[in-house]
Amino acid sequence: MEFNELLKEKTACAEQVVLGFLPREEGFPSLLLEAMNYSMRSGGKRLRPLLMQETYRVFGGTSKVVEPFMAAIEMIHTHSLIHDDLPAIDNDQYRRGKKTNHAVYGEALGILSGDALLNYAYETALKAFAYGGEPGRVAKALEILAHKTGAYGMLGGQSVDVMNEKHHRMDVDRTMLDYIYENKTSALIEAPMMIGAVLAGADERQVRLAELAARYTGLAFQIRDDILDATGTTEELGKPAGSDEKNEKTTYVTLLGVDGAGQAVDTYTKQAGELIAQIPGEHEFLEQLLLWLASRKK
Repeated sequence: MEFNELLKEKTACAEQVVLGFLPREEGFPSLLLEAMNYSMRSGGKRLRPLLMQETYRVFGGTSKVVEPFMAAIEMIHTHSLIHDDLPAIDNDQYRRGKKTNHAVYGEALGILSGDALLNYAYETALKAFAYGGEPGRVAKALEILAHKTGAYGMLGGQSVDVMNEKHHRMDVDRTMLDYIYENKTSALIEAPMMIGAVLAGADERQVRLAELAARYTGLAFQIRDDILDATGTTEELGKPAGSDEKNEKTTYVTLLGVDGAGQAVDTYTKQAGELIAQIPGEHEFLEQLLLWLASRKK
């Protein structure tokens, strides 16, 4: 089966897993639950649950213990998008070609639905203990999930990015930019790949390989996003194009130009591929997936 067909099939499977864990829209907080589900059902590549499931498979995992974590990582990712779009941060009206959460439900419910998704993600991940997995592995996976998405991971990187933008900092150098990208973006790719490895029983060295491969993939992914923002259209991207330039935001494109940023994507993608090649087992699809992320058009 060709990569694109296999990607479509595997993404559909990940989608079904994620949707299976969404809350029922009932009771007094039904509108909050509806707002949570609105964003969860608004499309997306389901990249993170797919990476988790595929890494779990590569390391020999065969049970459903990974599934609550697949849903949880997508909930955390979606929570971050809801909050990114809020008036206090990016004030975006469209995401993935649809109205953003706060544009549909109002700012207050946008804040609350993002908060609720973050909390519900951990409620969901905790269900893994009931799936028959080894408790020590599940506990370690929970530790990774919490660390990589918090103040020392995704939210830490996001905070530096937001403060730079709000204070119109023009002296952002590559060291700071790498910190932002490694935490704001890479950490949320590191988490699913590390969790997949841990739940499958990988040793510390193998988990570290997965973490570093994910880090380089995240850097390539975010730099590609910089390039697409500078060269794509709103119709192609499903969100406002040219927003980085409009907001006078420092990116790899502003530091290195489009060609230089493209070379950085190639370097990080190659490094990620070399690390994945050291992982035992059949990992052809995982390697192809990383290449696809680096060359995507939207």
